[in-house]
Amino acid sequence: MNDTVKNIGLFAIVAALIALVGVQQGWNSALVIMNMGMISAIMAIGVNLQWGFAGLFNVGIMGFVALGGLAAVLVGLPPVKEAWSAGGLGILAGLALGAATIIGAVLVMKRMPRGMVRNLVVTVVLVAGFFIFRAVLDPAVLAVEAVNPALQGNLGGINPGGENYKDFGLIMILAWIFGGVLAAGAAWLIGKTALGLRSDYLAIATLGIAEIIIAVLKNEDWLSRGVKNVVGIPRPVPYEIDLQADPSFVARAASWGFDPVEGSTIYVKLLYFFMFLVVLLLLLWMAQMALKSPWGRMVRAIRDNEVAAEAMGKDVTRRHLQIFVLGSAICGLAGAMMTTVDSQLTPGTYQPLRFTFLIWVMVIVGGSGNNFGAVLGGFLIWYLWVQVEPWGIALMQFVTSGFPEGYWLKDHLMASAAHMRLFTMGLVLLLVLRFSPRGLIPEK
Repeated sequence: MNDTVKNIGLFAIVAALIALVGVQQGWNSALVIMNMGMISAIMAIGVNLQWGFAGLFNVGIMGFVALGGLAAVLVGLPPVKEAWSAGGLGILAGLALGAATIIGAVLVMKRMPRGMVRNLVVTVVLVAGFFIFRAVLDPAVLAVEAVNPALQGNLGGINPGGENYKDFGLIMILAWIFGGVLAAGAAWLIGKTALGLRSDYLAIATLGIAEIIIAVLKNEDWLSRGVKNVVGIPRPVPYEIDLQADPSFVARAASWGFDPVEGSTIYVKLLYFFMFLVVLLLLLWMAQMALKSPWGRMVRAIRDNEVAAEAMGKDVTRRHLQIFVLGSAICGLAGAMMTTVDSQLTPGTYQPLRFTFLIWVMVIVGGSGNNFGAVLGGFLIWYLWVQVEPWGIALMQFVTSGFPEGYWLKDHLMASAAHMRLFTMGLVLLLVLRFSPRGLIPEK
């Protein structure tokens, strides 16, 4: 069996598994797996660019995905005029002062000679700037967060159309692009300082920065409403309730054999499916073209032997920064897409297990360094992540069927069924590393 036939067979197996979900559990469930699988595959492509192409060990994926979700809020929501009047300008002034403090300290470090005087001046600039920054920012934040805190308490975004998708919902497509840009900007700032570190220290730095980003989203209510979550984010597709009130759509759904409720949910998910498919295919094509280009060969040469690449005149640090920014931008794009599907931003749900570890498993299982492998891993691992928990519950019910109700072992096993997800991810990873160490579709 040649590689092409084998790879097509692997994708066909995953497609058959998802189709089986549609037959047994309903096409709504199958489309949810497909849509989230495509978003996961896009994240996996971003990580594969960083690790598979350049050997950059980034475990801060969660932070860049969260920034993409924040972009959907900043672009999709209308501005809260009362909040802006109460303290919007004060927040902007405070942030500007904070940035000016950091820039001032950097300039002092660069322009003054080393010594005690320079250290003292830097300390004075940082301490004085911090207190001025807090004195301006804190009252403005309190004023903003006091504006209708149950529903708002934040500055909102820039969408003048609010939730009216017919006129302005397409702005959410721009939100996806902005999600990538925002994540890319953060990656550039991080990369300028962290990419000089060795791989293990880079992993620690990116993990810590991702946790800082999540901490900001959880605690800065004026920006993202914190743990109170942002709901009602507009979508680029119709709302199900609007379709159910449309007589022409109700008639069309009946001709398909669906009631209005099921027909509307399937129709909306299909719209998302085609939109996500276009994005995934475009990114996959671009990644393949980059891989086959002289630039892609140079990046892989740097990955394999940095010393030899530098000896040939290649700027290793610059290329690392470039690939780090590109991969993070793709993760931010996926984060904005996911927030748009959910119509809400929930900072508390951004966990390393889901948005870092799971994406790494997708890349490793699919095949590091192979874009098609990353896509396959995205679909396969997300399918297992969704399906394994009900499988685990069914398995534990079968195993404990002979035990009386209330028996301690039965209760313990049933309560532990949810951990089948983690067990399965570890088992799949071990099996792939044992029998196909380079992934299901390895790099050529």
